[in-house]
Order: sequence, then C-alpha cells, then structure tokens
Amino acid sequence: MARKLYIETVGCQMNVLDSELVVASLRKEGYELAATPGEADTILFNTCSVRQHAEDKIYSALGRLKHAKTHNPDKVIGVLGCMAQKDQQLIFRRAPYVDLVVGPGQLHQVPQLIAEARQGAGPRLEVSLNRRDGSQEAIRRSHESFDPLRDPQMRPSPYQAYLRIMIGCDKFCTYCIVPSVRGPEQSRPPAEIVAEARQLASEGCKEVILLGQTVNSYRYRDEQGETRLADLLRQLHEIDGLERLKFVTNYPKDMTTRLLETVRDLPKCSPYLHVPLQSGSDAVLRRMKRGYTVGEYREMLARIREIIPSAAVTSDFIVGFCGETDEEFEATCESVRESRFKNSFIFKYSERPGTKGASLYPDDVPETVKRERNNRLLAIQNAISEEDNLRFLGQTVKVLVEGPSKTSQKQGQTGELVQLTGRTHCDRIVVFPGNRRLVGQLLPVMVYDTSAFTLHAEVVTQEVRPTVFQLDGLSSNV
Repeated sequence: MARKLYIETVGCQMNVLDSELVVASLRKEGYELAATPGEADTILFNTCSVRQHAEDKIYSALGRLKHAKTHNPDKVIGVLGCMAQKDQQLIFRRAPYVDLVVGPGQLHQVPQLIAEARQGAGPRLEVSLNRRDGSQEAIRRSHESFDPLRDPQMRPSPYQAYLRIMIGCDKFCTYCIVPSVRGPEQSRPPAEIVAEARQLASEGCKEVILLGQTVNSYRYRDEQGETRLADLLRQLHEIDGLERLKFVTNYPKDMTTRLLETVRDLPKCSPYLHVPLQSGSDAVLRRMKRGYTVGEYREMLARIREIIPSAAVTSDFIVGFCGETDEEFEATCESVRESRFKNSFIFKYSERPGTKGASLYPDDVPETVKRERNNRLLAIQNAISEEDNLRFLGQTVKVLVEGPSKTSQKQGQTGELVQLTGRTHCDRIVVFPGNRRLVGQLLPVMVYDTSAFTLHAEVVTQEVRPTVFQLDGLSSNV
C-alpha cells in the first residue's frame, strides 16, 4: 500500500518550486499525495521566514498535529525550508514531536531522512552552514541543491513552470533574512538550465518563469566565458514549444540596457518586469541598505520605458520600516504616484531576528501606523491600476489560458462551460467564459470591462478589424 504525503507550502515562488521537487523525489519512492493532513502518514511544511506571520502560521499548524502524533506515532512530521534553516533546534523545542527539520539546501535528502525517522532514528536535523561557520567554498556547497526532478501535478498549471537559475543572495538588505537562510549567491550552469527548460517544453509547458532572489544578477563564468541573463534568455528563446519567458525578482542596479534590449528584441520575452523599490525615501533606502537612491531608480525606470515602451513594471514596498517618519512615508506615496506601477506588493515591516535591521534599529513604528500606511499606499496603487486598465477596454489581447478562475472554483462550477482565467504577455489577469478544452491554449479575447486587478473579456471567434498595433506588448485590433 502506497504511503500518503501531505505538503503545505507558504512563501515565495522559490518555495513552490522546492515543494514540486520534493514531491517528485517522494513519488519515485512510491508516495501518493493526500488532500488533507488527516489522510497522510507523512506531513511536510515548506516554510518561509520573510515575515513573522508566515512563521506563526506554521507553528500553529504544528500545534494542531500534537494530538495526531500522540495517537499515531508512525506519522512523520517535517519542517522544510527557510524557517527550518533559521530556527533549527528551536523547532524541536517548540514541537518535540517533529521528526525532521531540513533547510533549503538539503531538500534532496528528504526521502532518506523520512525513511530514517520511520525506522526510529530519532529527530533528524539537516541544515546548511551559517555564513560565518566555514570557508566560502564550504558554505556555498552546503547551500547548493539543484534537483532536476519535476512533477507537473504540483504546478498551479501544467502549462506554466518555475525554473530556478540561481540561489542565494549577497545584497544583505538590513530587513531581509534571505542571505542567511538561502546562503551565498550562486548561478546555475546555463547548459543545465536549458536542458531543464527543454524537459519542461517536452511535458507541454508553454510558459517558463525564471527564478532568483535577484534574478537579473545572474552571472555564470567558466572556461567559455561569462553568461549573463541576457545571454541565457537568447538560448532559452530557441527552445521549440516554449511560448513565453518571464523572470523574477529583479534588482534595480542590475537592470542593464543590454538586458532590456534583449527583452525588447525577443518575442517570447514578456514585457513584464518586477523591480522592487521598497521606499520612496533615500534615508529609508540607506537604512535598508538597498544600494541605490530614488533618483537612480527613477533613471532605471525611464530607461525601461524608453527601450520597452509597452513594459508593465511592478514593485514591492515595505511600510513602517524602522524610524520611518510621516515625511518619508509621503515620499513613498509620491514615488508610487509618479511611477504608475502596474501593481505593487505592499507589506508592513516585520522585524526578523538575525538581520542587521534587528540589531541596528528599533522597530519603533506602531502597528496601528503601519496598518494605516499600508492601507493608504494600497489605495493609491489600486487607483492607478484601475485607471491604467481602462485603456484595455474594447481591445483584443492574447492570453495563456490557465484553467477555471477562482470564482468558478469557489462556486463549484461543473460542466465544460466555466469562467476561465489567463494572463496576458505582460502578466495581467483576464477572466472570461469558455470551454475547459481551451486550457493551455494561447488565444485572443476582447476586453469589455476592467477593475484594478482583473480584465473581463470574451473569446474572440472572428477577427472583425484586421489592423494590428502594439499595446502593452500585446497584438491588439483597432
């Protein structure tokens, strides 16, 4: 009888990919996925440490499993990922019934560690070296884990896939725990990346999203020379079957003219660039140790829009960072108004033990102020997004159909005709009625309504007006 696995993933796209690789390795051992923890004999949590809320969620979930473990000692419980690397023995102290704690660099060991735990070997801890606990080479090797195993069933859509091109980060922003838990910045050999992309294309994948903590910092050197992200994109562009290439997340100072020209010149490259600003105040950026000024970011943004006029640019912001004054927050609001991002991901500052921010600056902005600033900035951004989306009214855009929309799933729509969702080349979400057999196709739809977050459309069954121009990186009829 097959073992049953339940895995819960929180956090970024890196974690989603990590979970896919873990599941693929366990399927080779005969595991099947379970829909709930109660059905499983192995329960894994792939964790995030970027914000306190993500950690609290995992500790709460572990607390709910104490009773189940008492009544079924053979059940294996594991904590994987960034929180495992950060908290290590603390997890065993807070939840002594946990069987394994495994960092991001050791995920390839999960099948073996589960087997050892089930055989009575006791709690298993496998994590990478801390950044100061060995030679540079030893630390890099301890964080390195590139597993080519893939599992299409674990992807949000079988037609889209994440592809990791690098791990780690060397930027050391004062608010960020990633350099500690993901280790030094390391880029994968391009030949390995291209081979994995070919495999994905052979499985029917049409869109590949390249991942890196600062993905445009990609740099691989060997005896043949240096490969940068622009070079890698050109190699991936030649793969038959792949229709779209995206990459996230970008660092402002590595957004080179050559990379932007490559995105402009390669039709498969989406004109979608996620480039976090984080704050509109130079003083806050210095405290964050972001390595650029608002003026330098503004110049980069102007260069993007000069080279790729249709580019959809998105950003991240942290409100309530240590010492943030009303004036500094107002500067952030002004930057959002000026930049007119497609959308922004806005977060309240969450102090992370082990970061420079936690040791250098008091977390002195009250929670009520953080919440109010979060809501204000979100309202500004949503108004911009809603206004910008109005220009799509009456236009035809091409979408990659991902599947039934969230609304369709919540309503339990059955039958072949449902509300579908897809994304444009510039990563805008579109919903429209259609047949399930359209999933995985690239097809034109006509936009008849918009909101800040969504374009509402209908499938185009007949091209009425043949004149075509470029709108937001998409072919559109006029």
